[in-house]
Amino acid sequence: MDGDRHTLTLFGLHLPVSLFTDGVSEELVARYTAGFDRHLADPLMDCVARDPGGNPCVEVKTPLDIEAELAMPGGNIFHGDLSWPFGEGWGVETDTPNLLICGSGTTRGGGVSGIGGHNAAMAVLTA
Repeated sequence: MDGDRHTLTLFGLHLPVSLFTDGVSEELVARYTAGFDRHLADPLMDCVARDPGGNPCVEVKTPLDIEAELAMPGGNIFHGDLSWPFGEGWGVETDTPNLLICGSGTTRGGGVSGIGGHNAAMAVLTA
């Protein structure tokens, strides 16, 4: 094939690890693809590069894959389930005095927003 190549990364909804059984990955790809196709002039899979065997170059990582490859318990990229309501404090407190969490594993999460670090700093400053 001639021409430039582009990549598309889709971080879909994190689903509980218990939902991942045989065939779920393929079903999720089909549903996300159908969702994209509702908004595209051409079907997404018609634009995806193919390997020498004719298979689409699509990589799927489930929570099980993430757990196995990155040692994140339950494959949870937030280092644990987020909780609601948030409760008291900045959401960075632990059972150990003077030990705060400042990453995605905070009660309020934050992904890559940095809110966990901000809230940990605020907890220190307001203590």
